[in-house]
Amino acid sequence: MEIKGSSKKSKPSLSVKPGKRNKFGLFDVTGIELEYMIVDKKTLSVKPLCDKIMESVAGKVVSGYDNGGIFWSNEIVKHVIELKTNGPVSDIANLHLIFGQNVLQINHILNNYGAMLLPSGVHPWMDPIKETRLWDHDSNKIYNLYNEIFDCRGHGWSNLQSTHLNLPFGNDEEFGRLHAAVRILLPLIPAVCASSPVLDSKPTGYHDARLETYRLNQQKIPSITGKVIPECAFSKADYYKLIFEPMMKDIAPYDPENILECHFLNSRGAIARFDRGSIEIRIMDIQECPLADLAITEAILNALKILIFEVEYSLQKGWHENSLYNIFLNTVKEGENAVISDSNYLLLWGMERDFISAGELWRFLYGKFEKNMNPELSLIFKQIVDEGTLSTRIMRYINGDHSFVNIKKAYSKLAICLQENKLFINEK
Repeated sequence: MEIKGSSKKSKPSLSVKPGKRNKFGLFDVTGIELEYMIVDKKTLSVKPLCDKIMESVAGKVVSGYDNGGIFWSNEIVKHVIELKTNGPVSDIANLHLIFGQNVLQINHILNNYGAMLLPSGVHPWMDPIKETRLWDHDSNKIYNLYNEIFDCRGHGWSNLQSTHLNLPFGNDEEFGRLHAAVRILLPLIPAVCASSPVLDSKPTGYHDARLETYRLNQQKIPSITGKVIPECAFSKADYYKLIFEPMMKDIAPYDPENILECHFLNSRGAIARFDRGSIEIRIMDIQECPLADLAITEAILNALKILIFEVEYSLQKGWHENSLYNIFLNTVKEGENAVISDSNYLLLWGMERDFISAGELWRFLYGKFEKNMNPELSLIFKQIVDEGTLSTRIMRYINGDHSFVNIKKAYSKLAICLQENKLFINEK
């Protein structure tokens, strides 16, 4: 989970200031972030070695390392490392190869410690109470404050790995259009991205256990996460009024030194980054390999284009977060098998149906944008839609044998898929 902030003593400004057009407009570029667990090669248990990785390449412990096209950075816990595009990119077609090369480089470093990277949205048997090790180098004042407020020794804090997608907007009008579309799409994302069916060494009954824990982990201050689906804010002024101002007011008693900053404190499933001119989608469970992540990313981009360029803006703006939240809870629980029975929601996508599964809706959407996708990524996305979410494929592999040995065997296969940048399909 990304947690960063400002250590300045001054009170963060919440005023809305007019600005020039941002450098990038809708769909000009994207930014992608991938988070991976660091685990022991033999036992697969988590190993807090992110600082060792950084020290091996930078000569000292640093929180970020520029590796050319990809930037490496720490997270709140030391057993997770984040790889992200080193700035926005205009073409993602071959990006999975670059991410894959960085995975190999990090695994080569970790081999010296008997460790490796492991994909998927959560670690299947990590005990966060006993095994959490917070980042204790630079920025640890911020992490310590979060830990003091929320106690970060929990699955929703120290055991979750995601893919973040950053999308630009050029001005306030483009922000409104993009935010409206993102809000509509968010409930469908777990139906292709869920990869976290196992926690505490047993199936949870949720396709996306990461999001189930994530949505509840800041209930002490509910305004920080809200309903995961952001409120109906379609301008910068409205966003500050509806989201930032209540959130900062609620955190103030816990943050007397004003360490935390509104853009970084916001934990909704998609957050507005007015400091960057972008919206960051944060509810995608990380997949088994960069190839899968990039295929899903391109499909999400194309689904958003359908909403922005083909669906009336006013129809999207009318959806309250509670209505979208109900659909979201369903896909978190059931993944692609969730039944969507809101005919008005289906009509937004061009389907005149009373109900349909979320997986079938994605299959319908894929038929609309297939021709616009990169051929390689299109084929991979079709396999994901046909074979089911990674959660479904993990549970299919486990096949009712919930023993520790069998669960470990499944996740060992996932580690191989990450190393080889291939899908987890028909691995038996």
